[in-house]
Amino acid sequence: MSEIIGQSEERKTLYYALGFTLAFFLYLLFVLSPNGKCFAVDVGSNSLGLTFSYTQEMVQGFFGLRTKEQLICYGQFLQIWDVIFAIIYTLMYATWIKYLFNQRRLLMIVPILGMLADWSENFAEILMLKSYFISNSISETLVSVGSGINSFKWVMSSLTYLIILVGIIIAIIAFIKRKLN
Repeated sequence: MSEIIGQSEERKTLYYALGFTLAFFLYLLFVLSPNGKCFAVDVGSNSLGLTFSYTQEMVQGFFGLRTKEQLICYGQFLQIWDVIFAIIYTLMYATWIKYLFNQRRLLMIVPILGMLADWSENFAEILMLKSYFISNSISETLVSVGSGINSFKWVMSSLTYLIILVGIIIAIIAFIKRKLN
């Protein structure tokens, strides 16, 4: 009886993982990308958070390439759309980890830490934007903090991908062993 309940729970987790994966791609395609167009430029990066780290010159250049309206849009993007995206990708990764490592749920802390780092980085970027609007300059300390948080976010993302990849490999090996026996 407990085996049937366990399989039902596992199947439910798989459905959640697939659902969050679908939500991830739909949100990326129909919400995040369209809302990011208002601050996009033809030259250079369209997001500070997509690099592993950044310097004061990079941030100053990123802001300098955009109009005030584009920077306001970027700030709103960081406060709304990117926050929701972090929730969606964390739910997706965490449910895949739960599905692949049912007995090691503590591993789900890795994508959660990544989400918290993403939110913290957004907050640092918003502070940089406010500083830029006020004085047309950005504190080196604030850039260093934002860059450090960004690097931590990417380390957590890489660990998340590694955990999921190891889980997939373990699942494939277990499947092959079952088929051979």
